[in-house]
Amino acid sequence: MNKPAAVALPLLSVAVLALGACGSDGGGGSGGAASPTADSGVTLQLGSTEAGKVLVDSAGRTVYYYDKDQPGETTSACTGPCVGLWPAVPAPASPTLGDGVQGKLGTVKGADGGDQLTLDGHPLYTYASDKEAGDAYGQGYGGIWWVVGADGTKMTTPASPSSSDSSDGGDSGGGGGYGY
Repeated sequence: MNKPAAVALPLLSVAVLALGACGSDGGGGSGGAASPTADSGVTLQLGSTEAGKVLVDSAGRTVYYYDKDQPGETTSACTGPCVGLWPAVPAPASPTLGDGVQGKLGTVKGADGGDQLTLDGHPLYTYASDKEAGDAYGQGYGGIWWVVGADGTKMTTPASPSSSDSSDGGDSGGGGGYGY
């Protein structure tokens, strides 16, 4: 590959991620997977991923914790462009835990002002690049996003090669150089 193309390709990738995050309405940014609504009765259950048995929402999407959120806070720390890549798991009227899942469900105010589901005080998110049940491409992203284990703790196993893109400096938690 010639030198201009070798420089342009990574820059183009970063620009696409940044524009995708900025253009989000906070509803997910994933055209391929249906987003649950606050009325869908989201149940957190166990699902299988390369990271092992983790929590998933009612559509089978992997659920994540964000290290910048603090348990017990009343609002989510994921705001602005972060929301486009890391949609909040909306809180239904009567959320339930599936068999084998431990923890206490609650809510905080999400970036959109709606109720966001929490587990043991930790806000829950999905990752827009997880397109199918079993995907966990956000695992370890930026060293601050983690899948949630059956016991409600973050699983800090190393990220898979497909989710360890560090072109943003490794500390943005979302891509495109944004420091969330």
